[in-house]
This record gives sequence, C-alpha cells and structure tokens, in this order.
Amino acid sequence: MQIKLSSFVRKEMLHILRDPRTMLVVLVIPVVLILLFGFTVSTDVNHIDVAVCAPVRGDAVRKTVERLCRTDLFRFKGFIDAPDIDAHLRTGKASAVVVLADDYETSGHYQVVLDGADVNTARVSEGYLRGVIGGGDQDLFVLQQVYNPEMKSAFNFIPGILGMIFLLICAIMTSVSIVREKETGTMEVLLVSPVKPAYIIVSKMIPYLLLSLVDLAIILLLAYFVLDVPLSGGVWNIILFSVVYLVLALALGMVVSNVAKSQIAALLMSALVMMMPVLFFSGMLFPPDNLPWALRWITYIIPARWYIDAMRKLMIEGVGLRSVLLEGGILVGETLLLLAAATKRFSDRLEG
Repeated sequence: MQIKLSSFVRKEMLHILRDPRTMLVVLVIPVVLILLFGFTVSTDVNHIDVAVCAPVRGDAVRKTVERLCRTDLFRFKGFIDAPDIDAHLRTGKASAVVVLADDYETSGHYQVVLDGADVNTARVSEGYLRGVIGGGDQDLFVLQQVYNPEMKSAFNFIPGILGMIFLLICAIMTSVSIVREKETGTMEVLLVSPVKPAYIIVSKMIPYLLLSLVDLAIILLLAYFVLDVPLSGGVWNIILFSVVYLVLALALGMVVSNVAKSQIAALLMSALVMMMPVLFFSGMLFPPDNLPWALRWITYIIPARWYIDAMRKLMIEGVGLRSVLLEGGILVGETLLLLAAATKRFSDRLEG
C-alpha cells in the first residue's frame, strides 16, 4: 500500500507542476500579496506635522518639544499663537497642534487639537502625542510599544496574510482540483479502486502541503529580510504551528470538494465560506473585539483567528509554544473534525 500511496502522490505532484496556472497561484500570488501588503497597503502614520502653542516657553516646554523631535513620528513646525491654530489646521500647515497651558511648567496641563478630516489618522496621532507628552518620557513611550516600537503595519499584516494565503493555496486549490477530477470521471475510478479513502485523501493533501511549505519558507524569508518582521519565537516553532494550520486548510478543502458539484461552485464556496470570514472575523484587518457582540461569537469558530493570534505571539512577541497552547489545541481539534468529516464523506460515496 505504501507503493500505491507514493504513486498517487507522484501523480498529483506531476499534475500540479505541469499546470502553469496552478503554479502561478501557488508560488507567485503569495509573493505578490506579501510585497503588496508589506509596502503598498500600510496603516502606518509617520511624519505628523505638529505645531506647538505655548504662551510661556520655559524649560518644561523646551523639553517637551525635544521629546517630539527625538522621534520620526513627528515633524515640529514651530511655535504658533492661539489665533493661528485654526488657520494652520485648515491650510494643512499642521496636522496637530499641542496647546500647552500657561502654567504648564507646574501643572503639566495641555490640549491636543487635531485635523479631523481623516478620523483614523487623527486618532492615531492623538495616541502618539499623548504617549510622548503625557508619558513625560520618550523612553516610557517606547516601553509601552515594546513589541512594535516603530508601529509598522507590516508586523500586523504578515501573520494575517499567512492565514489567508494558506487558505487560498490549500483549501481553494485542493477543492477545485478534486472537483475537476469528479467532473472528468477520474475520481470515480479512484473510489471504486481497492485504495482506502484515507489514502486518497492523503495523496491529495501531500503535494499541496509540500508546496505550502515552500510558500511558508519564501514568506518568512521575505518577511525577515525585506520587511524586517522579527521571528522572535523561533523559526521551528512557527513552522510547526503552521503545519497544523496547513493540514486544517487542506482538510477544509476536502470537505468543500465533497459538497460542491462543479469547479465554479467549489471556488465560490471556498471564497464565500473561507476568504470572507478570514478578512472580517479573524482579526487580520481589525481586532475581533471591535465587532458587535452578536457577531463576535463567529470569530471563535474561524480557524484563521487562532492561527493569526498565535503567529503574532510567535513572530512579534517572541513567546514559546507554551504560550500558544490554547490556539494550538483549538486548531488541532478543528483539524481532526474536518479530517473525520472528509474521510466519512469519501467512505459514504464509496459504499454508495
């Protein structure tokens, strides 16, 4: 049976390698997505133009301005008078104005006036300014951002892209390829052969698992050497956790292929059932806690949510596997359920 299994795996691998469209999706699109999200799509807010309104410019005011100038987050645009605040914001000469009270030397009271045309930028700018001025020490601000002191959005996007890419490669490509064999009649030949359903499933999963590991290696190399994303938790821990998620995605593709009747149906089901939840419910774009309470429970059954959370801990925070046991346990449980469902469906078709 080992010879038969290896023959099936070899057949699947050759079929994939001979299809240029599949190789394009598997090897080129992940690289494009990583570079696109790493360089083009960015939520970073840098070089904020800040002016200071300080009626009394004593030693405390001077130190506050020095703290603003010590970071690349801000560009000091000089001191202005109170009547000029509105004009500076409206004309774009400044994106924010820090108004220091007359008794700032003793009280430390201040106010931040922002251009609210871009709400997200205004909120981020306010947080940065209060972190520097309110903290009273730039070192304190850096300590508060210890896992991402430069606030690079790539640190947040890369784990999310990993979760999305592996669903794209493993789940969608696997489901479409199996449905294609169903349409051509090849799958029926396999089902009536003496090969067990489990071996058919494994032979379909292994080639895409190997290609996904190649993608994982490429993505990690790009993330580390090109985008400066740290791999603080250890490369082998990241790979081990990713393998679990890859097997889960492959099993999910098997389940979809058993339900879909055509390649287009498999593609649409994969996109709607997997891609959309990953984007909106996994924490890839925004924290799940920001969702309405009626939708928040959905995030707990989305596998990508647990994988992305674990990758952020392993890659950015530098924790070990013990700190992601909860996420790992949930992914293993979901993987076993999906594998059981896929195997049972194949067995039912064989018996039918």
